[in-house]
Amino acid sequence: MKKSITVITIIICMFITGTVFAVDPEVAQANAEKFGFLTLLPPLVAIILAFATKNVVLSLFIGVFSGTFLLGLNDHGVFGAVFYGGLSIIDQVLNSLADKWNAGIILQCLTIGGLIGLVTKMGGAKAVAESLSKKAKSPTSAQLITWVLGLFVFFDDYANSLIVGPIMRPVTDKLKISREKLAFIIDATAAPIAGIALISTWVGYEIGLIKDAYDSIGQSVNPYGVFMSTIPFRFYNILILVFIVTTAVLLKEFGPMYKVEKRARTTGEVLREGSNPMVSKETTGIEPIEGIKLSVWNAIIPIGILIISAFLGFYYNGYTALSDNPEMMEIINNAPLSIEAIRETFGASDASVVLFQAALLASIVALIMGVKQKLFSIGDGIDTWINGMKSLVITGVILLLAWSISGVIKELGTAKFMVSILSDTIPAFLLPSIIFVLGSIISFATGTSYGTMGILMPITIPLAFAIVPEQSYIIMNAGAVLTGAIFGDHCSPISDTTILSSMGAACDHIDHIKTQLFYAITVATISIVFGYIPVGLGVPVYIVLLIDLVMIFAVVNFFGKSVKEDQLQKSMSK
Repeated sequence: MKKSITVITIIICMFITGTVFAVDPEVAQANAEKFGFLTLLPPLVAIILAFATKNVVLSLFIGVFSGTFLLGLNDHGVFGAVFYGGLSIIDQVLNSLADKWNAGIILQCLTIGGLIGLVTKMGGAKAVAESLSKKAKSPTSAQLITWVLGLFVFFDDYANSLIVGPIMRPVTDKLKISREKLAFIIDATAAPIAGIALISTWVGYEIGLIKDAYDSIGQSVNPYGVFMSTIPFRFYNILILVFIVTTAVLLKEFGPMYKVEKRARTTGEVLREGSNPMVSKETTGIEPIEGIKLSVWNAIIPIGILIISAFLGFYYNGYTALSDNPEMMEIINNAPLSIEAIRETFGASDASVVLFQAALLASIVALIMGVKQKLFSIGDGIDTWINGMKSLVITGVILLLAWSISGVIKELGTAKFMVSILSDTIPAFLLPSIIFVLGSIISFATGTSYGTMGILMPITIPLAFAIVPEQSYIIMNAGAVLTGAIFGDHCSPISDTTILSSMGAACDHIDHIKTQLFYAITVATISIVFGYIPVGLGVPVYIVLLIDLVMIFAVVNFFGKSVKEDQLQKSMSK
């Protein structure tokens, strides 16, 4: 226990020291012009090595080094760049640690890991699993319940990944649903739903980008109204949610997902032999205390506290952040519970800090509940909580390296280079499709949807206005930015939300990427061919959406193979 406390103390001390270094846009532009295609080296190295070696930590580390090596060439020769590039890796990691948002995310992950450990030890997780098992009697119902839970935790993508996976994992394991499919459902109901939810931690950022971009063309608009208008054009977000339901109802899969679901149904092995699930045995091995009476309230109350306190925290934190804005304060004070007030406060809140605070409060409540029910002593409860936290240390390491490679990419000007070579003169009807693809590529390579939105939105709205100065045309292109960024981030091995989804499902990260990528690209292709191209040609968006829904059903039905257990057994016997 002393070692665990020492480790946690050291980590926290590292979080609260150091300074954050911003990237000078002029430096990034100069690097983009100097290194050209070589600015793509860090993400390419990390992604290729991740698939080749199946070792995410090593791949990300080498990816970071390839970037710091390039930056070292600015002031040194090759050998000097190797030496100083190696030293710069430490700077990049420390910069990531020093960022308040990043620190909050890691502390949030660790604390929720501790909470899940306590809930499991009290028998709450098993009670919920048994309760859901009565309703989730088949692979179809289990997947649909997971999907509904994902929609329920709509307010933040990180919270979605960290809450839904541990709750549903015992249920999906029992019904022989692969961890890869569970990770896909979690991932596909995280950023895609948070990005289009009317109230979420994403909304403030998205409407801020929209407002600034419209200001640049001299138009004053209601940015929230524009944001709502983009939702029908967020084809990927909508279709990936429909895709999950379709595969669950038809019980058909294709591509790599078919192979893993066939393995799970026929052998009961929810993980590939030799895989490296992103949760250690210290959490998955925690068992309820023998002889205790299982109660769902031992899970519902702590997790309910987590969700409710997160909602209240978003409001309070955002309210505090907006206290210096008289216009916003007048709106909030006049109607504190209005949609506008909630939207503004949620948008201005620091989700990483709020979720850490909520998880800590929920952990304290769970600890008190366990002690009061005499399930364990305070000391044993703290040991359990720390064991739960220890299981997510590897996730923290991967996140730090992912953020480090993101910092290197920013300094190299990778995104600026990609925009410069991909944003040439384009036909009007193709602009939404090209913006979607461009956003996808940048987001995939950098592992950040927020960063991609921030790069493309200021370019896209003025460009769309210059080509076709109509509001509907501008809105569809703005929607293409927002959803393209989410698609690329959804697929990227170095994306924090993708990493957290692998962790929530206790799935091998590379296996999650391999199986998810095929599905994500399929839905993205439908989004372009039957979505952005038709609306670009003037087809009404609601007709396009209906066609897209039909296409999703047709693709799954005609290309998918049945993963019903009885049919798989028959086909194997033949």
